[in-house]
Amino acid sequence: MQFRKILLSIFAMIFICSNSFAADWVSYKGGEGLGKGKHIVIVTGDDEYRSEESMPQFGKILAKRHGFDVDVLFAINSEDDSIQPDFQTNIPGLEKLADADLMILFTRFRNLPDEQAQPIEDYVNSGKPIIALRTSTHAFNFTDAGSSYTKWSWNNKEWDGGFGRQVLGETWINHYGAHKKESTRGLIAKGMESHPIVRGCEDIWGPSDVYGIKQLTGDSKPIVMGQVLVGMNHDDAPNTDKELVPVAWIKTYTGSLGVPSRVFTTTMGHGGDFLSEGFRRLVVNAVYWGLGMDNLIPDRADVELVGDYNPSPIGFGNYVKGVKPSDHEM
Repeated sequence: MQFRKILLSIFAMIFICSNSFAADWVSYKGGEGLGKGKHIVIVTGDDEYRSEESMPQFGKILAKRHGFDVDVLFAINSEDDSIQPDFQTNIPGLEKLADADLMILFTRFRNLPDEQAQPIEDYVNSGKPIIALRTSTHAFNFTDAGSSYTKWSWNNKEWDGGFGRQVLGETWINHYGAHKKESTRGLIAKGMESHPIVRGCEDIWGPSDVYGIKQLTGDSKPIVMGQVLVGMNHDDAPNTDKELVPVAWIKTYTGSLGVPSRVFTTTMGHGGDFLSEGFRRLVVNAVYWGLGMDNLIPDRADVELVGDYNPSPIGFGNYVKGVKPSDHEM
């Protein structure tokens, strides 16, 4: 009897510990679909644009509509295990990247410890595809001189422009469209009308303001150009004083293993952008493209929202307090 009690206590402790650990992220098991058997890891952690809300919704779309297995990771307050987007130093679960087929990155100015940055570095050097959203052009800001990843910082001079410019194609420059005053209409770049990533993307609009671009590095090719609108409504007129600027592009990145990765970057990604069917389809198509499944992209990929999606207003400190990853379960 005593042995049985001890055994039950051990099982209970294992159950509690495993559930506590698993609560640091949310996982969506894919059903039937073209993505069945493929594993996607979404890494969030941005202070302003509500990636902690949009990426669980996008993960659900990838799992339920397309069959992918998806893990969504968050910036977690290490004291209460709640999602805290401005907690810069902790994103649990990054070891999941070791067996991921594709990484989606949506972070801003992260200052991660080496043991958490290492799995990202290993993934980036692996030759596997990368999808990067909005503030990922300035994904990292390593302020500790002892960090092994200071060159990744958005304003690094040694590795010009850091991770954003070197891996993704550009770092943070400025708000080209007026922030919270001028929205974005996405127009397919000239010559890219038949590219599979833009298939079925006739109407791309979002409340994002267009980010400034100084240069696109390497073999970057613009896919979507951002037209600055004079207001925050879908049908507002273009601001004719501002030229078109790339808001989505593709490129390759070759890391230390010498294997080129397919990279898709978009500077759109405001929580409200994911209310746009055209924008959601653009990113879903990019997932297929990144995985080399270009020929499987349908004429109009299914991007129907899964459940309710009403993103909170953007802004620093505007995130919903006390939310746990388990609150995003499907």
